[in-house]
Amino acid sequence: PKRSSRLRRIENARARPDVTILVDHYEEDWGRLWWIRLRGRARVLDDGEEREHALRLLEEKYPQYRSEPPDGPVLAVDVTEVRVWSA
Repeated sequence: PKRSSRLRRIENARARPDVTILVDHYEEDWGRLWWIRLRGRARVLDDGEEREHALRLLEEKYPQYRSEPPDGPVLAVDVTEVRVWSA
């Protein structure tokens, strides 16, 4: 867990909500390379139903969060553009 709930990426999203998320997959077999890039507008959820729902989903997926639930803001992204590539 992070030691502080005041994360730089959260403050950056508050100041400049246009964000990009890039996920890539690498393998020695270059024929199996891929990436996906999502662009959108970030929203910092400090409280509310949407934040609670996101935290419940994390608890369902990761057993360690059931005994020690995460706290702090949630970063939501409203995706406006999706780009993908694969070899």
